[in-house]
Amino acid sequence: MNWVEVSIEVDGEAAEAVADIFQRYGHQGVAIEQAGFPIEVWPDEVPPADKLIVRAYFPENNEAEAAKQTLREALWYMSRLYPMPEPTFRIVNDEDWANAWKAHYHPLRLGKRLYIRPEWTHPTDMKPDDIVLIMDPGMAFGTGTHPTTQLCLISIEEMLADWPYAEVLDLGCGSGILGIAAIKLGARHVLGVDIDELAVKSTLENAGYNDVLESITAQQGSLETVRASGQQYDLLLANILARVITGMCDEGLGDVVRPGGKAVFSGIILDQADDVEAALRRTGLEPTRRRTITDWVAIEAIKPIA
Repeated sequence: MNWVEVSIEVDGEAAEAVADIFQRYGHQGVAIEQAGFPIEVWPDEVPPADKLIVRAYFPENNEAEAAKQTLREALWYMSRLYPMPEPTFRIVNDEDWANAWKAHYHPLRLGKRLYIRPEWTHPTDMKPDDIVLIMDPGMAFGTGTHPTTQLCLISIEEMLADWPYAEVLDLGCGSGILGIAAIKLGARHVLGVDIDELAVKSTLENAGYNDVLESITAQQGSLETVRASGQQYDLLLANILARVITGMCDEGLGDVVRPGGKAVFSGIILDQADDVEAALRRTGLEPTRRRTITDWVAIEAIKPIA
């Protein structure tokens, strides 16, 4: 079987809405990446994430043409609110489908010392003091190219600089990139939880590539799973979606952070930030800082000591 790749380049505000449409038809998820990202730059040289590319794949079968037309119509209606170009379709051979996205994933630098290297590449520009993250996300979210992941990684690097041996919860772990970074930055242990079994597999595989498998536990589950264990964590990481974060706040999200502990939340559009911060306060967390890349926001918070 061959596959149809659909892609469209939009701004950050429209990316989430387009991803929701693609999710209805895409096989095993949707990919979002920063358009035109240079391979080797430091954070102060990173261009603004003005444009993002949203991609999805669906089977080339008898329903493919109908799916294309439905996608075009849905995007046309959306374009009345968010001006955007026509989507691009191309055929990908079955044997190339699983690896098609790799052509768009390159090494990059973040923060002060983080260097993200795709597992299948062999760059020669790594420096002796680089903290290298070797990643093959497969079909899981988390390559490091999306602004939401970049914001989380920068926060983690700063938070753990003078806070060794932290116990970390990565809620919605995806590829495991955040948890792996936390271990390499000095955390004692990471529990990665995701509702998708493919994400759990990806996290464990990437932990193996980075020689941190003994320090990371990954399991299929949810916030309810973690709360049922009664365990609390020094640092909570949640790179999900704003509506998911606010929903979890009403389900006791703050309970999994120990008093004095910290949290980082991402996957948030700028105009959603106030609502997310209000939800965090309802669950017992106090927002302390916002980090932004164009329209994307990461919120850092602390759980006050009573």
